Amino acid sequence: MNWLDYIAEFRNIIDLLGTLAFAISGIRLASQKQMDWFGAYIIGLVTAIGGGTVRDLLLGVTPFWMMQESYVIVTGVALFLTVVLQQKIFKLGQTLFLFDTIGLGLFTMVGVMKTEDLGFPIWVCIAMGTITGSVGGVLRDVLINEVPLLFRKDIYALTSVAGGSVYFLGKYLQFSSFETSLVGAVVIIVLRLLVVKFHWQLPVLKINQ
Repeated sequence: MNWLDYIAEFRNIIDLLGTLAFAISGIRLASQKQMDWFGAYIIGLVTAIGGGTVRDLLLGVTPFWMMQESYVIVTGVALFLTVVLQQKIFKLGQTLFLFDTIGLGLFTMVGVMKTEDLGFPIWVCIAMGTITGSVGGVLRDVLINEVPLLFRKDIYALTSVAGGSVYFLGKYLQFSSFETSLVGAVVIIVLRLLVVKFHWQLPVLKINQ
């Protein structure tokens, strides 16, 4: 394999790790709602593939997981690990948060580049990247009857917007797609870590009655 093949393989591995982390986060929340195994699996799967599915439907293409069974299998692995190793898994909160953050960065870039390949304008690419990275969590929260994290004070989706903007700034400066996608993902990851570390929040909307 040449170096481009190695890069593609590395991104696939990180993609699956991000999928695993998203799925486990969904399954953990489902367990708090006392769902059965099947219900927990569905919540984990929705968390992992929901954003990309909504993106593909909006773009008018076949959802990605219908052409690659690994996402369905990885969600099953996530359920198995959560059930068998639940005490150890639940102690890995920071590690899972890191994987979730990496997944957010990479999935956002995947969404941006896929939309760009289809010829859509910049603002649509950024929107689709944000949807890819964050809507799975929204669907998860709706299904378990929680206020979605995206609509609370915690800054989440805006990090995807920032990363997508950096991607196109890099393209304008004539850097390669790989370079700009890498930088965009890093921007999202770093911003997300800073948001959580320093508790950065958007102001709550308050309207006097």
